[in-house]
Amino acid sequence: MTSDSTNEMRFEYKIRTMVTIENYLDNHYIHRSNWLRAAVLGANDGIISISSLAIGVAAASSSREPILLATIAGLVAGALSMSAGEYVSVSSQTDTEKADIEREKKELKEMPEVELEILAQIYEKRGLKKETALQVAKELTEFDALGTHIRDELGINEISQANPIQAAIASGGAFTVGGILPLLVVLFAPVKGMEYWLYGSTIFFLMILGATAAKTGGSNVFKAITRITIWGTIAMVLSATVGYLFGVKLA
Repeated sequence: MTSDSTNEMRFEYKIRTMVTIENYLDNHYIHRSNWLRAAVLGANDGIISISSLAIGVAAASSSREPILLATIAGLVAGALSMSAGEYVSVSSQTDTEKADIEREKKELKEMPEVELEILAQIYEKRGLKKETALQVAKELTEFDALGTHIRDELGINEISQANPIQAAIASGGAFTVGGILPLLVVLFAPVKGMEYWLYGSTIFFLMILGATAAKTGGSNVFKAITRITIWGTIAMVLSATVGYLFGVKLA
């Protein structure tokens, strides 16, 4: 055996011993999906909502104070609303998951044979032969019947399982961070033509957010930027239009 072959075998052995299911899955983006979704939603909503609100008021105002007041009020109300809404929404999902788990416990106790057959059919539909599927179902049932049914029948796992507190903090915090950006524009940009300053800076902020979210989630950067920019533009144009149509000048 040559030295190159020996070194290659050692390298392969080292790789096999270093890689485990835990550290292998840690490198995948799906683990970030729950908090990333809430954070992107919150930041996107913060930027677009506060900018749209400020643009609408700026289109009908000739002074900074009404714009600033509306922006701050929108920021506070929006952050609290996002946190509360996300918590209630995700809590409802969690309650549904818990109810299904309790139902599964009852079914496993009352009709274990039926549950075993259902599990075997699930594996068979995934590509296993009937005999193999039944054998796998039996072994997994012996190891952890409830955990197996929760994962493979209900589709609930540690990655997808909802966390209300985490979602609420991520969403509300991200909304605040996103909303502060247009607030800074309102504070320092010239009052005359402020809606244009807000629009330009908001598009820039949205592009940064889209690129950051895409990089974090491993998705296409150009697609994320395009999507978030188009919808942000639509929201701001409609808000500005409302301000101009009403034509009410705020002191």
